[in-house]
Amino acid sequence: MSISESQVQNALKEITDPNTGKDFITSKCARNIRIDGNDISLDIVLGYPSNSVQAGIQQLVADKLKSLPGAGNVTVNIGSRIVAHSAQRGVQLLPGIKNIIAVASGKGGVGKSTTAANLALALSAEGTRVGILDADIYGPSQPQMLGINARPESTDGKSMEPLEAHGIQAMSIGFLVDVDTPMVWRGPMVTGALEQLLRETRWKELDYLVIDLPPGTGDIQLTLSQKIPVTGAVIVTTPQDIALLDARKGLKMFEKVGIPILGIVENMSTHICSNCGHEEHIFGAGGGAAMCKDYNVDLLGSLPLDIRIREQSDGGKPTVIAEPDSRIAATYKEIARTVGIKLSQQALDHSSKFPNIVIQNT
Repeated sequence: MSISESQVQNALKEITDPNTGKDFITSKCARNIRIDGNDISLDIVLGYPSNSVQAGIQQLVADKLKSLPGAGNVTVNIGSRIVAHSAQRGVQLLPGIKNIIAVASGKGGVGKSTTAANLALALSAEGTRVGILDADIYGPSQPQMLGINARPESTDGKSMEPLEAHGIQAMSIGFLVDVDTPMVWRGPMVTGALEQLLRETRWKELDYLVIDLPPGTGDIQLTLSQKIPVTGAVIVTTPQDIALLDARKGLKMFEKVGIPILGIVENMSTHICSNCGHEEHIFGAGGGAAMCKDYNVDLLGSLPLDIRIREQSDGGKPTVIAEPDSRIAATYKEIARTVGIKLSQQALDHSSKFPNIVIQNT
């Protein structure tokens, strides 16, 4: 007696993706189920960055299907497919960019740019096409963090080609001005520069664009919320009370403008002595978790105060690239995967499916 497709579907309903908590039929991840006698083959298409976890999920599905009575050979093909999700109301998505993730902090010095760089690199390491836009016009830091010392080229005289490093596309005002040139600009010039950097860069089919915002809640953040299609925001803080006060302001700003908060990253959560290994909460403990509880958002991950994170970022090879198999890199990849999962559960963008209405004189 041969195996039926309903048996396969029922089996797939009994197991869940450990990353999303949903079964493979309800989530529509199981596709192209094919049965040849008692041999079974299917595709598992995950909607989030998944390179690190694909092998485990593939084994989970294969083991379940092999346990069906009379099952023959089982072939499970697995991969990811990232789709565009809707942004704040009234703002259209940009061509060539499926999802935009804003990385923000209420104050400076909490490791926001380091987090943005490692998040972008982790999303790329997990198998997606990624870009990073350095929106800190006054103090751009991504050129040094990514080890890029070049000027963007223009093929048409109107737009710029993004520079590339470690497999991701990048754009920053720091690529266009000398490193020691101060940007003595008023707000309108700064916001105009941000829009130019975003819209006049020829991004190449990105699944995710990470925007490294300047600290605070000023002109750049307002422009971002009103004119740029942001799919979700990540708030970076430290456990210190003064940092949490400002992080709360940033979180509430995104709430007011209708941009979903994907979660909070707590930097410098503990310090581990490089000599003796002693671990200490020098900036306080539990601040990020308490803030998450107050605002009903998730703590995406906690990172230690570790000299290697600083050294690697300053040296142009952030931790995800410098030590891809380290515990810290694994934390960044877990944060990236969680961000991708949260975005995958948001409403899809259907704007491209609607026809344009054109009124003509006939």
